[in-house]
Amino acid sequence: MYKRIILKLSGETLAPVGIPADKKASLTFDAARVDRAAEAIVKLADLGVQVGVVMGGGNIWRGRFTDEMNPVLADQMGMLATIINALAVQDAILRMGRKATVFTPQEMTRFAEHYRADRAIEKMEQGHIVLLAGGSGNPFFTTDTAAALRAAELRADAVFKGTTVNGVYDSDPNKNPAAKFIPDISYREAIDMNIRVMDPSAFQLCLEQKIPQIRVFNMDNLDNILKVAQGEPIGTVVHA
Repeated sequence: MYKRIILKLSGETLAPVGIPADKKASLTFDAARVDRAAEAIVKLADLGVQVGVVMGGGNIWRGRFTDEMNPVLADQMGMLATIINALAVQDAILRMGRKATVFTPQEMTRFAEHYRADRAIEKMEQGHIVLLAGGSGNPFFTTDTAAALRAAELRADAVFKGTTVNGVYDSDPNKNPAAKFIPDISYREAIDMNIRVMDPSAFQLCLEQKIPQIRVFNMDNLDNILKVAQGEPIGTVVHA
């Protein structure tokens, strides 16, 4: 059983599937999907696991929309998108009667606590679900790398990385029907093979900081989070 997990949750997990027919409906959030994500996180915590959730922002912001756009400003907009998502998930968790705290590396203390590793650990040990928003706080680094960074800082046992496929493959299974599934791979092998399910910088950081493992699995079914946490051999194990 894991003691402390960093869960990378994509923004798309919170979004409607397709364009809503109701023109008044949100294009970025689906209330039922937000609640389902929050419920999966709460159930994970109910296993006795300390949970930190690194939020993505892809339902709101996907990066520069022109080549002329300043890439630093574009990444800062992405960081803000992850904070909006974290607040939405925090609201759902609080409505379920559980404690949740949003941390950001950006100073916006009216919305969230300013991130410090010791403070985040303290909150997790007090039973709070910790929502780690704002990425790493720096441009040019994705939320995958932020998840690896927070795992190192918070001394997590594992990073859970959800995808739309069943784990790690030797090539993109959406483009190559003959792509070979890889159930077990080391960080060094993932870097050398240029596996793109996470950024090479995330794998490198996990290798250097001796993060025990990354679990990569299909998160279209959010119940898989609990199955992986309980030891079921779902997806791929990436390890030192």
